[in-house]
Amino acid sequence: MTHPATASLAALQPRRPRDTLGRPLRDLRISVTDRCNFRCPYCMPRERFHEHYRFLKTAERLSFDEVVRLTRLFLQLGVQKLRITGGEPLLRAGLSELIGDLTTLPGVDDIALTTNGVLLAQHAVELRAAGLQRVTVSLDSLDPAVFARMAGDLGSPAEVLEGIAAAQRAGLTPIKVNVVVQRGVNEHTVLPLIEHFRGSGVIVRLIEYMDVGTRNDWQLAQVVPSRELAALINTRWPINALERHYRAEVAERYAFADGQGELGFISSVSQPFCSDCSRARLSSDGVLYTCLFATQGLDLRAPLRAGASDAELLESIRGCWEKRGDRYSELRGTAAPPGAPRIEMNQLGG
Repeated sequence: MTHPATASLAALQPRRPRDTLGRPLRDLRISVTDRCNFRCPYCMPRERFHEHYRFLKTAERLSFDEVVRLTRLFLQLGVQKLRITGGEPLLRAGLSELIGDLTTLPGVDDIALTTNGVLLAQHAVELRAAGLQRVTVSLDSLDPAVFARMAGDLGSPAEVLEGIAAAQRAGLTPIKVNVVVQRGVNEHTVLPLIEHFRGSGVIVRLIEYMDVGTRNDWQLAQVVPSRELAALINTRWPINALERHYRAEVAERYAFADGQGELGFISSVSQPFCSDCSRARLSSDGVLYTCLFATQGLDLRAPLRAGASDAELLESIRGCWEKRGDRYSELRGTAAPPGAPRIEMNQLGG
C-alpha cells in the first residue's frame, strides 16, 4: 500500500515523457554560444563562417538566468546529465558562474563540458571550483600540419595539450579526447595520438565523420568506419570490448589488453544508435532540438520572455518530446530530401 505522503509527493512530480519510440528524456546539451575560435572544415568552414558572418547578438542569446530556469524544468522531466557546449563554450564570459548555478539544481547527476581545449588552461581551476565534473576535449591530430588543416589554421596541438594537462591537475577527470576521423585527412595520425595518451588516464574516442549541418560538403567516402579503425588499433595494441556504462551511452568502449586504459568508438554512420538516444539540445538562442540532424526546433525563448509560466513551458517541452520520432542516422539518405536545411553544428553543440 502506498503511503499517503508518498502518493501526494508523486502527484507533484511532472509526468516524465517518452517519445514515439519509447525513449526517455535523460540528457540535455546546453549550447552557450554559437561562436568558436576554430574554423574546422567539417563544422564551421572558414569560407562560410568568415569575418562578416553574423553570429548571435548578446540579446539574442539566453541569459544565464534563463538557462538555469529552463534547465530546472528539463530536470523535472527526467534529465539527469548536463553537458555544456557551443560553439566554443569557453568564449562565453562568466561560464563558471553558470556552472556553479547549475550544480545547485536538484536532480543533476553529472555535468560536463565539451571544448576545443585552447582556453582550458586558463579556466580549468575555476571550472572545477564551480562544480564542473568532467571535460571532453576535441583534438583531431597531434601532427601540427594536420591539426592546422582541421582547425582552420587556428590554435595548436601544444595549446590543447596544455589545456588537457591543466584539466588533469584540476581534477576534471576522466578526460575524454574526441577525434573526428576523416579519410584522406587525419586517419594516418590516429595511432600516434592514441600512443600519446595510452596509460595517461585520458580516454580517446574516435568519431566517424558525420553529415551534420549543410556546410561541410560531407561525402560517405570520407568516413572511416569504426570497425576499420578498431582492426588497425588491435594489430598494434590488442583491445577487448567492455560493457556500456548505461544503455544510452554513445561510445562503444574497449580496453587495452595490457591494462593501459581504454578507448571508445562513436559510430553514428556505420552503426547508428538512434534507438537508445535520450538527448535533447538547447541552443544558445533558446531553441529545443531533439536530434543532432534536426531541420527545425521548438522556440522556448519567445514564450519565456513573453511571461510564460513554468507549467506552460513544461507542457511545451513535454509535448515536443512526446512527438519526437527522430532516427536520422538509421534512415540516413531517406530521412530528409537532399539539401534540406539542417541546423548547423555550431548552433546545436554536438
